[in-house]
Amino acid sequence: MQSFEQLFAAARHTAVHLEMRDGYMRDDPVFVAWQAGRIELDGRDETAWRGLVREATARGVAVRRARIVSEPLSDYTRFEYEITSDHNIAAGEDVRWLARRHATDLALPGNDFWLFDGSTLLVNHFDGGGNWLDSELVTDDAAVKLCAEAFDAVWHRAIPHLDYRPA
Repeated sequence: MQSFEQLFAAARHTAVHLEMRDGYMRDDPVFVAWQAGRIELDGRDETAWRGLVREATARGVAVRRARIVSEPLSDYTRFEYEITSDHNIAAGEDVRWLARRHATDLALPGNDFWLFDGSTLLVNHFDGGGNWLDSELVTDDAAVKLCAEAFDAVWHRAIPHLDYRPA
């Protein structure tokens, strides 16, 4: 299987990400620093991420991220909200937020995913605590279609980051 970085580098038009959890990797040093009142976005992983996104957007790839969130926000989601402008938006991502209560009537997959160019689906698996377990490249046309339609439905209903005010 190609690595995430290879899939991202191969994208020609779109790279879209749907996040549906209220917390991820709570032992992440950047999150731990934020909890202690410091925001440190210049770590190796964060710098690499911003570089990956900048390279993609320079090639004309639209990088979009939609987050379905519970309100009031969990500590981790508040952390994501607070760093989105300096981390995601500054790198070239377009980010939108959808309160979970407004997603009830949407058909959503069971896992977070990345979809590249509307055809290459990378599903992310996490444990109950939000720790990343692995990724799975899914080639089933029905799953790809479901995820593409789910992302589009969320994207059109979600609020752009600069306009979103958490409850």
